[in-house]
Amino acid sequence: MYVHPKIQHILHIPKNHAMYRPDHLPIHHVNNGQRPNLQRHHTARYYAHRVKESLTTRVSKFICTIFLFLFFVAGLITFIVWLSLRPHRPRFHIQEFSIPTLVQSSGPPESAMVNYNLTIRNSNHKVTIHYNSIHAAVYYRDQLVGGVPLITDEFDQISKTTKVLNSADLPLLTINTQRWVEMQRDIAAGSVPFRLEIISVIKLQIQHWWDSKTHKMHANCIVTLGSDASILPNLKNSRCNVYFT
Repeated sequence: MYVHPKIQHILHIPKNHAMYRPDHLPIHHVNNGQRPNLQRHHTARYYAHRVKESLTTRVSKFICTIFLFLFFVAGLITFIVWLSLRPHRPRFHIQEFSIPTLVQSSGPPESAMVNYNLTIRNSNHKVTIHYNSIHAAVYYRDQLVGGVPLITDEFDQISKTTKVLNSADLPLLTINTQRWVEMQRDIAAGSVPFRLEIISVIKLQIQHWWDSKTHKMHANCIVTLGSDASILPNLKNSRCNVYFT
């Protein structure tokens, strides 16, 4: 490589120098061609600081691990307790339902008595259900034909108990001529569609230390009658649909 004379003058390269070559740039070799030792030498204080920093990191990780473990255990215990104490809705089952007047009377009666048997089951564990009152309503083809309060006094149903409501509590039904004709037509066909609705205001209590807010509860029981004016056999002991409003 050609080197301009001015560059030669700046680099102070004499022409008679051993390394002088007009077609090469000069290269200065140090330590007989070996690379310089760039290794950094640390002091004892530096290493002591590194050890202290490592111990602090380990202690912090250990504390965080213990905290996360305790948090997990507490959450698991809370979840198990919630599952065991989580309140369930009361269960209503219709056992019997009949209107003998439909097959005994030759004409439309002024009123009719309903014979029925209904159970209310509190399947909760250590949960008491408080009822303000219980009201019953009977519907024929979604038309209200009767309904009065069954229980007017407040009462508590403790856990794992069953309360029975029977025909002594049900009011008389009002049946006019038009409905009587329709019911007689259904009796002849072997299927009379009725619906028994139980309405109540309830509150749940868990072991005397927690009370829920009050809920208006509805239990709808399908009670289709056959040609003998009694509930069909396949609907006996059927569970009623329960919901809140």
